[in-house]
Amino acid sequence: MEKLTFFALSAPEKLDRIAAYLSERLTRELNRHRYGYVSIAMEAMEQLLLACHCQSINLLVESFLSTLRLLLEAEKPHLHILATNSFLKFANIEEDTPSYHRSYDFFVSRFSEMCHSDHHDPNTKLKIRVSGIRGLQGVVRKTVDDELQANIWEPRHMEQIVPALLVNLQPHESLIAVFVCSSSPAEQTEVCFRELLGRAAYGHINNAIRPVLMHLDSHSLWEGRGFAVRCFQIIMYSIQSQHSHLVIQQLLGHLDANSRSPASVRAGIVEVLSEAAVIEAAGSVGQSDEHCRICCVRVFWYTAAVCPPAGPTVLEVFNTLLRQLRQSVDYQLTGYYDNARKHKTTSPEEKMLQDAVIKTIGSFANTLPVYQRSEVMLFIMGRIPVPGIYPALGSPNAGNNLLTALPSSFLEPLLSFTLMEDPEIRLLVLSILTSLIDRRHNACRLISTRFAAFEVSALELKEDELLVLMQHAQRLYRHVFLASKEESSGHNHYRALFTLLGVLGVELANEEVLVDLIRLVLAMQELALSSQENLSVFNRCGIHAVCSASLNLLSQLGPPPALRQHVAEVTETRQKEAPYLLPDHILCEKPRIPEKELKMDEAILFKASKICEALAGSSYSTHSERINTPYTPELTDEDRLSRRKSIVDAVSLQMDMELNCCADAPQVLSEQITFETLKSAVDDRGIAEEEERKRMQLVERFQTAPFEEIAAHCGARVRTEPQPGVFFFHKVLKHQI
Repeated sequence: MEKLTFFALSAPEKLDRIAAYLSERLTRELNRHRYGYVSIAMEAMEQLLLACHCQSINLLVESFLSTLRLLLEAEKPHLHILATNSFLKFANIEEDTPSYHRSYDFFVSRFSEMCHSDHHDPNTKLKIRVSGIRGLQGVVRKTVDDELQANIWEPRHMEQIVPALLVNLQPHESLIAVFVCSSSPAEQTEVCFRELLGRAAYGHINNAIRPVLMHLDSHSLWEGRGFAVRCFQIIMYSIQSQHSHLVIQQLLGHLDANSRSPASVRAGIVEVLSEAAVIEAAGSVGQSDEHCRICCVRVFWYTAAVCPPAGPTVLEVFNTLLRQLRQSVDYQLTGYYDNARKHKTTSPEEKMLQDAVIKTIGSFANTLPVYQRSEVMLFIMGRIPVPGIYPALGSPNAGNNLLTALPSSFLEPLLSFTLMEDPEIRLLVLSILTSLIDRRHNACRLISTRFAAFEVSALELKEDELLVLMQHAQRLYRHVFLASKEESSGHNHYRALFTLLGVLGVELANEEVLVDLIRLVLAMQELALSSQENLSVFNRCGIHAVCSASLNLLSQLGPPPALRQHVAEVTETRQKEAPYLLPDHILCEKPRIPEKELKMDEAILFKASKICEALAGSSYSTHSERINTPYTPELTDEDRLSRRKSIVDAVSLQMDMELNCCADAPQVLSEQITFETLKSAVDDRGIAEEEERKRMQLVERFQTAPFEEIAAHCGARVRTEPQPGVFFFHKVLKHQI
């Protein structure tokens, strides 16, 4: 062998004749089944390949590859393994000169076939499959970086390579006993698969992912979910991070294509999407309307509770997932997941899918920067079916903080859900509002300790005021008050109300806000005492408990110690005489309420006069007089409309009212309605709406615009149109500043 190598290096022009002779000799020995001489001939060709690093190596390669084809076409497994090992040695050689006519199509096909080996002997099957996997790995190394070689990224090659690898990623029972003694094909496959994906450029990702989706479909592997998730974990961790969104787009398109598949298949795809979103973030990126509304609000809670971009089409992701959510609700209602009503589905299966979609939307929301979260929440809110209310939300405002990007068109429809009849929706919306306001995660601290022993030192207090939310404060107060009147509220609702009030106090804490919150709490106490409200004993105890817990917290956020002393005195009296008015007895899993009607003494109530006395002589004294003014929120038309269950209910109510009016009133001739009458009514309504819109724009501008801009605008008005109203506006502005 040393003499042959020296001769080949001395006369490289004779390499083709040497290789042809060795190939001829190997073929002769192979036909005679003299496999020992076959191995010697292959070893000689391998050593010549490794020694001849020169431009003339191409003279040797063609004969070498043709010899490998002969071995791979033989029926003996040990010859397949011999050929694979020789090919791997060749694949590791870095050639100096390109080859324009070399083809590896046969090797891709043969190695892929070996990966599917079903030999009767488990040990032999294992060896053949591992050799096939290693052979594919060698083809990838030899061709992927050479633009002049065959393009293995073409679909015809990927459709052979990828399924061959995926088959060996799955555990096989027949090979379990062999795995104990040697490495499994799954380990070799994962190494090869990662290397293949790691070398994929932007234009190759789709060709590599499409066979994965086809394989999971054809073998029904979405339903198990574990294997599908593992495959895409390998994919997401292996490809270059800037290409992750291409995988997401492929999965979204596949989810749409399987919209008529069983719920278990759709849930499997959605779970894979969720895992892919988490990995991408780490690397880069009804029953009708009523049922769908619940699902969408749950989706919204996940989006609000969490915080680099998820690709170029963020809203496309959420649009696809919300569409799947709505379809699932429709399938749950009809009992079928196809239009022909041939394939049945069950409510638990669709519920499982809906939970998976909601979790996935939360995963994607977690990948978004703060400025995009407002857009996504507006987008989701626009798809919650609220009959007759806020049909269009408009475009979201831009901003760098989530709260600065909450326009009225977003907050108003969200607040309207606090007055829905469905208790689940109300509870979710209260959680959403708390999540939006709670910047330092104090909500979990408020509900994780005993109310009686609560100390404000357990909270992370703010160092800056959240001035942006001040413009929405009165709306929040009003809806907190109205939500406390709901008769169907449970202990979780009252805990959520206390948490929201506590977070408001911590985030907005200044003297004016604390006084407003105290007024709100006193108004809620009066609400619980009112005989005009149709509230149960539990409802009244729950409201009193919220008032007690809220005042205990507010009294520790800055007011004089006298206020905390008054709260402590009332709490101590309640502990002795009326423990059912304390939060530890009511805001728990098993509330303890009295069997008889409540008897309220003055000693167990918080008094506005005592609170005013406690605040007197401090910096709060300038605002304390407002405590004696009862807080009376105005009930708007939106609040009334938001309590409707559906348009049908509203129409039925309207018809009942008309029938009652007709029965009571005397018969009179009705006015003749003409086209001109209707046109006039529509025009008048349009003018009124335009005036209201301009008025709201002016109010919002006054609340949010910088002082310099407002002053410049008013100065221009004074110079051009001196009117008394302008000077009044200046006076009000100065007072507000």
